[in-house]
Amino acid sequence: MAGPDVLKVTRHVAGPHPCVYFPERKMRAVVVGAAPEDKAAVYSRLAPLGFRRTGSVYYAPRCEGCNACISLRVKAGEFAPNRRFRRVLRRNADLQTVATARDEEPVEHFALYQRYIKGRHAGGSMDPPSPADYIQLAHPAGMETIALDIRQDGRLVASAVTDVLDHGLAAVYTYFDPSMSDRSLGVFAILEQIAECRRRGLPYLYLGYWIEESDKMRYKADFGPAEVLINGNWSPLP
Repeated sequence: MAGPDVLKVTRHVAGPHPCVYFPERKMRAVVVGAAPEDKAAVYSRLAPLGFRRTGSVYYAPRCEGCNACISLRVKAGEFAPNRRFRRVLRRNADLQTVATARDEEPVEHFALYQRYIKGRHAGGSMDPPSPADYIQLAHPAGMETIALDIRQDGRLVASAVTDVLDHGLAAVYTYFDPSMSDRSLGVFAILEQIAECRRRGLPYLYLGYWIEESDKMRYKADFGPAEVLINGNWSPLP
């Protein structure tokens, strides 16, 4: 990334804190902040270095004795849905996906987010969901951020908050109607993000951290061909 003489950034190390994936472990992270006018450029340069966005800052794990969190990006232009993904696409062929700007928070989005948290993450760190928490999650925070809104006959059933980088899209958070679990809407949302990359001519979809040891995070490797960041280099995921 260009130095602070070009882009206005701050940097510090946060932690240790309890790890959200492995409670017996402690996590640390490098946290980078940027001036509002530099945020989009900073994230476009940080994403290939393994950083993710949370709210208005960017972070990358730097944990002592643990390298479980591995950045993964899908090569959108080369992606071809396998038999499982083709079934998901057929199952959701009646849904409509529209990319909308994340410059406001319609009431229907927060209502769906509430149902999702209550249905899928009750008792977790995001429960009970509050409007302030949702705004921090979904607000663009100086980025070009879109929501891939997925609707059934006009009713919002899923939304994938997604940052736009100069060379790809970066998934932020996806939430959906928990009563429609038979639809695999989380998988469908990723397929729609890949399709949006292709529509925009962008080569990569950044899916965040692939954690082979975690059942909840292992699924990301299914979206191939993909690359993982190992020792500072992007390599094909076998």
